Amino acid sequence: MTSDLIARLGEIVGPRYVSGHAEERYLYSMDQGTMPPAAPDAVVMPKNTEEVRQVVRLANELKTPVVPMGAGLVLSGLTRALKGGIIVDMKRMNHIIEVNPKSRYAVVEGGVSQGMLQAYLKKHHPELKHSMPDAPPIATLAGNVCIHGSGHLSVLGGSHSDMLTGMEVVLPTGEIVRTGSCSVAGQWFARSPLPDLSGLFMGWSGTTGIVTKLGIKLFPSYKHNDVLVFVAEDADLMPEIISRLTSTQVAEDMTPWMTPKPEWARGFLHINIAYGAHTKKELTFKRNLLQASVREYADQKIAGFLPLPPPQKGRFLKIPSPDLARFADLRKGGGFEYVGAIMAIEKFADAYRAGLAIAEKYQVSYSLGARIIGAGHCMMFFFAYAFNRADAEDVRRASDALEATNTAALDMGGIPWKAEEPAQKQIIEKMDPETFALMEKIRGVLDPNGIMNPGNWEK
Repeated sequence: MTSDLIARLGEIVGPRYVSGHAEERYLYSMDQGTMPPAAPDAVVMPKNTEEVRQVVRLANELKTPVVPMGAGLVLSGLTRALKGGIIVDMKRMNHIIEVNPKSRYAVVEGGVSQGMLQAYLKKHHPELKHSMPDAPPIATLAGNVCIHGSGHLSVLGGSHSDMLTGMEVVLPTGEIVRTGSCSVAGQWFARSPLPDLSGLFMGWSGTTGIVTKLGIKLFPSYKHNDVLVFVAEDADLMPEIISRLTSTQVAEDMTPWMTPKPEWARGFLHINIAYGAHTKKELTFKRNLLQASVREYADQKIAGFLPLPPPQKGRFLKIPSPDLARFADLRKGGGFEYVGAIMAIEKFADAYRAGLAIAEKYQVSYSLGARIIGAGHCMMFFFAYAFNRADAEDVRRASDALEATNTAALDMGGIPWKAEEPAQKQIIEKMDPETFALMEKIRGVLDPNGIMNPGNWEK
C-alpha cells in the first residue's frame, strides 16, 4: 500500500517532492517538544492549491490520514502523524501574492514564513510591518494564525487570528473554499460583515482543512522605536500595573517576564513595553504617557523603570526576540516546550506562583512570562521548560512539569494554548459537553471520512 501511495503522490507533485524513506519519515515524526514520535507513511510537498486538492482527494479514496504542516515548530506535536498517513509539507507554497499599502493587508500562500514577509516588506514597503511572533523566522504565518498565535503587535492588534482578513482552504473532502471579503469582492480586506467561517479553521489543530492562502493585516512601521522596562517585586501588583499601562493605548507590545538567570533578574518581575512613533516629539509624548500611568508606584518606591543604556536597548528592540531561542537550547539537547495558557489578567499572580512551584517540584530549567493581548483583554502566560532530548530522565521531568502546568492553568480558569494531544483531552473534560458535541458535528460534516489529522480533539 505504501509503495502505491508514494507512486500516486509522485504523479501529483512529481517524484522529487514525495518521500517514504525511513530517514525523512523519522525527521517528520516529531518536533522539539516532549511528545513521542509518530511517523507518517509518506511526506509530500505540493506547489499549489490544485496539488493540495488532489492529495486530499487521493487520501479520501485510500482512507489515508492527512496532516498539514507549516514549519513544524509548534512544539506540542500537532504535526505528528498520530495514525500514520501523509504529512503535507507546505514549504513550497511560499509566494507573497499581494501587498495592499492603502488598506494595509497582505495576501500570502500557506507556506510563507514570518521572515519572508518581514524581508519583503522591508525591501518593498518599508512603511509597513506585520506582527512577528517570538519564533524562528521560518515559522509560517498560516501556522501561527491557525493556533491563535501572538506577536510584537498584539497589544495593538490582538492575537494573530484577530489580524486575519480571509482564507483559502482545501476542505477534507477536496473542495476549495474562501472566507471573508475575498469570497465576494475578490479583495482580502476584512472578514466582516459576512458569517465568519474562518473560525472553522483556527484552533482546530489541522483537523478541518488545509490553509493554502490567507490575508493578514499590516501596520505602520515607525521611524523611531523605543522600549521601557518596568520592574516590580510583588506579583499581586501586576494586574493593576498592566491595566494602567495598556490604558494609555500607545504600546505596541507588552511582555512581562521572570527568569532565574541572569542572577540580577531573579525574584523580579519585568515588563518590556515597546512603542514607536513617526517623530521624536511623538515618541517623547508616548513615553511620558506610559511613565505617568504608573508614576504612583515609583513615588511609593515599590516599583519603577529600569534604566537602559542605548547599547542594551537594542537587544530588547530586536524582532523577533532572540532571548527565547537562547533559552530553548539551555540544556544543550535540542528540547524545548512550553504551556502558553490564555487567561484573564487578574490571574497573573496565581500563574506566576504556580510556575515557580512546579519548576521547583520537578527540578526543571524554566522561564516564565506573558504577552498581553489587546488593551489588557487577556494574556498568554507561558511556562517554558528546556530539556536535553538525549537524557530520558530530563525529558520525563519536563513532560511531568508540562502536564502539571496544564492542570494548574485549567484550574485557574485558563486554557492551554496550542495544546498537545493529552492537554486537548484535559480541555475536553472541562469543556461544556454541548460545545464539544457541536465540534464533533462540524468535523463530521467537513470530514466524513475522518482523514484530517485524526487523533487530535478526540476523547
